Parts: sequence; structure tokens; C-alpha cells
Amino acid sequence: MNRRLFISLPALSLAPVLGACTTNTSGSDAAAKRREIDAGVDGTMSKLFASASSAQALAQQAKGILVFPKILAGGFIVGAEYGEGALRVNNASVGYYRTTSAQFGLLAGAQSKALILMFMTDDALRAFQASKGWTAGVDGSIALATIGANGQIDTNTARAPIVGFMLTNAGLMANLSLEGTKISKLDI
Repeated sequence: MNRRLFISLPALSLAPVLGACTTNTSGSDAAAKRREIDAGVDGTMSKLFASASSAQALAQQAKGILVFPKILAGGFIVGAEYGEGALRVNNASVGYYRTTSAQFGLLAGAQSKALILMFMTDDALRAFQASKGWTAGVDGSIALATIGANGQIDTNTARAPIVGFMLTNAGLMANLSLEGTKISKLDI
């Protein structure tokens, strides 16, 4: 297989997912986009609090919460994920972001999930906000929350500088890796 064909195959499998990822919006479109993202953030946080009783107490301690209500993933062999979300500080959206990542392996189809990142320290939040492009595992380590049978978050996880939650329609997901997930600011 020649190099050109090898490079173009991953691009073809990513095209359907990434094709809808443009954010060139006018002022009124940008305001509508922000309202849409904010409504999704509200719904996702409500779903998280219903899934894990201790998540609300953790959220009250967080210095900032980054929520991606809908991350779409799809592809065949090589896949991609894309989502848009908002960073909230003191329950107000202070910035809008996109997340992207690539996956390799036996993939087929599409799915949707939500990602919540709670910045538990001022340093972790400042480092995220100061970055021009933030990558999980490089710019910050994320402890994915594990929920016990009693609905409580593992105490070791709760002490991490950044605590992450992954939600699907089935509820909270565990044993996932966010390594290499890229987050960058949206211009809306």
C-alpha cells in the first residue's frame, strides 16, 4: 500500500464526523449557539447529579466545571470524536470550547456521550484557562470518577486536581481513557 493511500484512508473515515465541525457564525448565530450549548450543559449536569448522589457536593467544591453535553464519535477502523461545551465558574458560562480526539482499533458505527471535567484546584483551572490548546494527559491529568454501589465517589478520585465523569444514555461509564483528548477554545 503506498503512503498516499495509507494517509487518505484515515481521513476518509473521519470526514463524516468532522465535516460538521465548523464554527464560523454571525453574532445572532453565535448567541443561539451559546444558548444551545448552555441548555445542553444544564441537562447534562442534572443527569450527572441523578446518576451519582455525591457528584453535586463535588461540583459545589469545584473551582470550575467544563461540560461537553454531546460528544459524537464515529468511524470505521479509525474514528474521531467531536463535541462542544462550556466552562462554568460560579454557575456562569465563562468560555466555550471544543473537544476532539482520534481512536484507532476495531471501530464501527457512531455513538454519543457527555464529558464533565471538574477543576478542583485554582491552579488546575488557571492552567486550563491559560492554555492555547489543552490535551488530557499532557497538560493535565484527569482522574475518572468511580462510583461505588452506594452512589458515592471514590475518595481518592475526589482529591485529584481534575475529576472527570463520562455519561452515556446507560449512565456513568468507567474504565475509559481520556489521554490525548484535545480541548480548544471556540470563537462564539
